[in-house]
Amino acid sequence: MKILVVDDHPLVREALRGVFGEVKTEVAMFEASDSGQAMKVVEEHTDLGLILLDLGLPDRDGFSVLSELRERHPGIAVVVLSATQDRNSVAKALDLGAVGFIPKTGQREVLLGALQLVFAGGIYIPPEILSREDAPPPVTPTATRLGLHSRAIPQDLGLTERQVDVLALMMQGKSNKAICRVLDLAEPTVKNHITAIFRGLKVTNRTEAVIAAGELGWDLTRLSKP
Repeated sequence: MKILVVDDHPLVREALRGVFGEVKTEVAMFEASDSGQAMKVVEEHTDLGLILLDLGLPDRDGFSVLSELRERHPGIAVVVLSATQDRNSVAKALDLGAVGFIPKTGQREVLLGALQLVFAGGIYIPPEILSREDAPPPVTPTATRLGLHSRAIPQDLGLTERQVDVLALMMQGKSNKAICRVLDLAEPTVKNHITAIFRGLKVTNRTEAVIAAGELGWDLTRLSKP
């Protein structure tokens, strides 16, 4: 698998090289310290499987680089690396098409787990972003759109306990098949639950559902049954 790491700090790139060795045995890692070098590597290696993109590049805003990558190379998965992890940055990165948001401040085990999740087809979002009590404002845009009060719970949208279980696993970035294994459900049943979740949250895809649940401040590790 070919992976491109775009970060202007050599120590970060070196650390990632070691982590990749633990996640996958066969990885060809390319490096770029700015957006110009990154675009050159992408053009030369169109079969890249993953790009890890730092938002704080010296020559260009990371979000604009992400937007261009998703537009010109939609087949290449992009995971954002960032020294900050505020809710707005996470939401913006996911909205622009990133398949994960990994804080640089996390421990090695967190980074390792996040990359394993991404390689398995999931979407990694820092759990503290989704559960932090001080993150959402008193009335969030999602609450306003859904006509809910600031302390709304999933049941206010008609979600069943099993659908809460499914949403909780979606927020962990698990795929449909992984959710089937964890909850011991048939795949058509999981798809039906996800459709109900989309309908309740008035969204059209998994990313929007995860962001909406996060904006509502739902701590599904507590609300959902094990």
